[in-house]
Amino acid sequence: MVKAKKTAIIIGAGPAGLTAAYELLDKTDIKPIVFEMTQDIGGISKTVNYKGNRMDIGGHRFFSKSGRVMNWWQNILPLQGSPSKDDIILRRDIVLSKKDNAPDPKKTNLVMLRRNRLSRIFFLRSFFDYPISLKWNTFKNLGAIRLVKIGLSYIKAKLFPIKNENSIEDFFTNRFGRELYLTFFKDYTEKVWGVPCSKIRPDWGAQRIKGLSITKSITHAIKNSFRKDKSINQKKTETSLIEQFMYPKFGPGQLWEEVAKKITQKGGEVHLQNKVIELKIQNKKITEIKINKYETGEIKNLTSDYVFSTMPVKELVQAMGSKVPVDVRNVSDGLVYRDFITVGVLLKKLKISNETKIKTINNIIPDNWIYIQEKDVKLGRLQIFNNWSPYMVKDPDTIWIGLEYFCNEGDDLWNKPDSKLTNFAIEELIKINIIEKEDVLDSTVLRMPKTYPAYFGTYDNFHVIRDFTDKIENLFLIGRNGMHRYNNADHSMLTAMVAVENIINKKKSKDNIWQVNAEDEYHEE
Repeated sequence: MVKAKKTAIIIGAGPAGLTAAYELLDKTDIKPIVFEMTQDIGGISKTVNYKGNRMDIGGHRFFSKSGRVMNWWQNILPLQGSPSKDDIILRRDIVLSKKDNAPDPKKTNLVMLRRNRLSRIFFLRSFFDYPISLKWNTFKNLGAIRLVKIGLSYIKAKLFPIKNENSIEDFFTNRFGRELYLTFFKDYTEKVWGVPCSKIRPDWGAQRIKGLSITKSITHAIKNSFRKDKSINQKKTETSLIEQFMYPKFGPGQLWEEVAKKITQKGGEVHLQNKVIELKIQNKKITEIKINKYETGEIKNLTSDYVFSTMPVKELVQAMGSKVPVDVRNVSDGLVYRDFITVGVLLKKLKISNETKIKTINNIIPDNWIYIQEKDVKLGRLQIFNNWSPYMVKDPDTIWIGLEYFCNEGDDLWNKPDSKLTNFAIEELIKINIIEKEDVLDSTVLRMPKTYPAYFGTYDNFHVIRDFTDKIENLFLIGRNGMHRYNNADHSMLTAMVAVENIINKKKSKDNIWQVNAEDEYHEE
C-alpha cells in the first residue's frame, strides 16, 4: 500500500504563507494547501489594478539584509539587465546588472526593476530629508531657534539617557533628543497608531528602526560621498538609509502572483475566498480545520499533518473555540490592530515644487513616498506610484498617487462613503498646497483591515498566547499578523523558512521562529 502524502494547510496567501508553501514544495514531499479568505494574492503586499493604474498597499521596497531572501526574490523575478523606460532618459548614472542573461524590462513583464530610493518629510510646507540630514536646506527650513533647541536636547539625551525605556517616546528621545522627537517623530507616530507615544511599547521602535541614529546618519553621508560600489546588496547600510531597492515591474503583487502560479505548477493548491472558521485541538495537535467556501457557502472539514497560520492572532484564538484557556482568550481579545485606507488619485500634474536641487523624473518630484508631518491634516503618507515603477501608471503623462490614512475599522474615517472620503482627501492635498482641484482626473478608495498589529492593548502579555500556541505541536505561527509582530516582508518570509526547516529537522522548539528579527543573526543592522 502506498503511503499517503503528508499535507500542510496554510492559512493566508501573503508573503509568509506563500513562502511556506513554496519552501515545502522545494525541500520536502509535503503538499501545501493554501486558503486565502479574500479574492487577492499577496495579503498587504498585493497590487490593486484600477483602470490600468496599479496601487501598492503601503509601499514595498524589495531590499533585505538577508542574502537568502534577496536570492529568493530574484529567483522568482530576475533583476533587470537594462534600464526601465524612465531610467533610459533621466538616470544614465545608474549602475546596472552586467549579467548577459539578465532580462530587459522593455521586453518582458517578469522582471525586478532597480529603483532609486527617496523618502522625504513634508513639514512646515517644506521638504526635509528622511532620515533628517545636516544640510543647508534642513537648517533653513527649521530656523535658528529650533536648531539650537534640537542640538541642546540631543546633547542632554546623550549625557543623561532615560535608563528604562518604557515607551516609544523614551526610545526616540534617547536616540534623537526630545526636541527632534517632538519635531519629527511624535505627531507622525501618533497619526499611525492613534494613541499617545507614551502608551506605545518601545518594541515597535526596535522592530522598525533598530540601530538608526544621528551618528549613523552622518557617518553614512560621509562614507557615501566616497562610495564607488553601487550594488543592490547594501548589507552594511541601515535599512532607513538604503539608496537602491528592487521592485517588480508591475508592483509587489506581481511577484506573489507568480509565486502562487509556481506553487500550483509544482503540485500545491491555492484557494481564494476560503476562510478558516474553526480549528479543533486534541492531544496538543490541530486535528481538524473547518473551511467556509464563500462562493458556494459550503462548509468543509479537513485534516492535515501541519498547519501554518498567518491569520490575525485574535481570529486564530477565536477559531480554536472552547479548548482555549481563559487567560489566553482574555489576552487575545485585548489585542489591538490599526487599519489602513489608501485613496488613489489620478492627476494631470502636481502643484508642489521640488524646493531642492534633486533631479525630477518626467517633471515629477522624485520621491517614492512622502511622510506628511503637518498637524492640520489627517493624511499620513503620500505615495507617487510613477516613481516606484513607471509601468504602474497607464498613461505616462498622468501622475498616479496614493494618499494613506491610518484609522480604526468602524471609526468616522473608515465609515465615510467613498465619495466623501475622496473629497476629504483631495481637500487635504489642496490645503497643504500639493495639488490643484482642477488637475484631478479620477480617484478610488481601498480599505485594508488589520494592517498593523499594535504594541499596546494586551500586547505586554502576548507571551501567554505564545506559550499556549507553541505547545500545539503541528501549528506554526508565521508572518506579521500570524505572530502579531510588525515584521517587514523579508522577516515574514524568514519566519516561514525557519518553520519549514524545523519540520525537516524534526525540531520541536519554535523559539528560532520568534527569534527572527529579534536576534543579531536576523537584525537589519
